[in-house]
Amino acid sequence: MAKGTHDYQDDPRNQHILVYVNGELVPRQEAKVSVFDSGFILGDGIWEGLRLHNGHIAFLQAHLDRLYEGAKAIDLDIGLNRDDLTSALHRTAQANGMSNGVHIRLMVTRGLKTTPYQDPRVTVGAATIVIIPEYKTPNPTVHERGIRLFTVHVRRGAPDIQDPKLNSHSKLNCILACIQATKAGFDEALMLDPHGFVATCNSTHFFIVRKGEVWTSTGKYCLNGITRNNIIKLCRQHGITVNPTDFSLTDVYGSEEAFVTGTFAGVVPAVDIDGRVIGSGARGPTTRRLQELYAALIDEECRSR
Repeated sequence: MAKGTHDYQDDPRNQHILVYVNGELVPRQEAKVSVFDSGFILGDGIWEGLRLHNGHIAFLQAHLDRLYEGAKAIDLDIGLNRDDLTSALHRTAQANGMSNGVHIRLMVTRGLKTTPYQDPRVTVGAATIVIIPEYKTPNPTVHERGIRLFTVHVRRGAPDIQDPKLNSHSKLNCILACIQATKAGFDEALMLDPHGFVATCNSTHFFIVRKGEVWTSTGKYCLNGITRNNIIKLCRQHGITVNPTDFSLTDVYGSEEAFVTGTFAGVVPAVDIDGRVIGSGARGPTTRRLQELYAALIDEECRSR
């Protein structure tokens, strides 16, 4: 079972789900891609994590914006326009009788290769598209008790190395960060940027609260987070000062609260960072308020659609 913000309870219904593979819906045990697929050989692809709530996919247009922008950046032809891809997502959910408490992983790779080699010119055929819907909800106790973060040596790289704004299948730097944090006995990794300022976590975005102000990184060295952006908007809409800026671990250790954000878990407090207790060591009032505001935002988003 995953730990930290991705901690969840196994649901036996997931053993019988239908998975979308290139236009076909197949049972989980039969859902396969070729060993010659670009994603398997090289991690050559992009993906999105989506949340199905009350019959609607939350913030779908923002997720599709990021997906298609990433595809354009790596010169990948998804092969479906936004309407057709949206239909495929809903078709998959409906075929499984799903409407709530569902996490969807949408994955697109460059497709089959004639031989195991990185050059995209040895790719043949269309992109590979896979949609995996699962009954998966965050462990509610994590939202209350929080997680522990460990600052790792693995940095978030500059965009001329591998742009961290790309939500690519190539996640080895984040995996190495996660390994280092868990080997140290913590839940997830806190990652710095090339200049030593706090950037993000291995699978979530990071915020602190100082003197009533919410701080987060500039965003230069992290994924264009959908939930991160929504939290920034909620702060501005509800009179909470939010400050995207460079800040160091010294600022983190002296903060009153810390929390992380992501599509799966929403808003989760971070109560211990590198062995330093943050604030009181429990979920703080700003974090709690933003959890409530974000839950209301999802309800409003899915109700309006």
